[in-house]
Amino acid sequence: MADRETRPTTVWSRPERGARGPAPERSRAQITAAALALADAEGLAAVSMRALAQRLGTGPASLYRYVGSRDELLDLMADAVAGELDLSGATGGDWLDDLVGLALQSRDAHVRHPWLADLNDRRGEVLGPHAIDYLDHALGILAPAPGTAGQKLEAVGLLGGLAVLFARREAAATSTGDPAAATSTGGPAGDLATGDPAARAAHLAAVAAEGRHPHLLAALTAAGAPPPADRDALFVRLLRRLLPAMLGQGEP
Repeated sequence: MADRETRPTTVWSRPERGARGPAPERSRAQITAAALALADAEGLAAVSMRALAQRLGTGPASLYRYVGSRDELLDLMADAVAGELDLSGATGGDWLDDLVGLALQSRDAHVRHPWLADLNDRRGEVLGPHAIDYLDHALGILAPAPGTAGQKLEAVGLLGGLAVLFARREAAATSTGDPAAATSTGGPAGDLATGDPAARAAHLAAVAAEGRHPHLLAALTAAGAPPPADRDALFVRLLRRLLPAMLGQGEP
């Protein structure tokens, strides 16, 4: 009994709909799909029980028979996006290749649903069934990899964080029309590395004249002109460098 009282209650821990009342007109899946479409079209702030009811052609009170609150609706939406990832591939091959492929899927899901990163920032660590499947699948990929269980959980977290970061950069590039922004990791150094070549050259000349930043000047000079923007290449390259480094040291 004590275990039941302390176990967290989520929308998935209750029946999809109460037994009483009129026959069901729709399902949680249909309601969630409509909420996803609304968020994709108008942003997360537009998603309310009233707006969703209008979209479905019903009254807000009818939705509360399926979803207890807006927060529960947001939980369903986040888990529905996790369900878009293809976890059918067999594990046991090259763990790094498989994990990079999963990361690319995760990033693309955030690109399709740009509101998802803000939602995850606000809702905490509520994991639905699809998100748990994703976590288990990622850990299955990492089974043959070096590192402790804690390091592997951290690696999965890093994967998700980079997916969000790069999706946000791509959204910024789309909104500004600057393809180089999609390959920048953000911040002054990232902007300098992918900015206008003439402006960068002028800036480096000024730095050289000052003589106060020799290491930065040497690094940027050695790097030369950035390659053409490729939203996949930098993402994959960072993952292939960071993930083995996280898992290969064997530190607790």
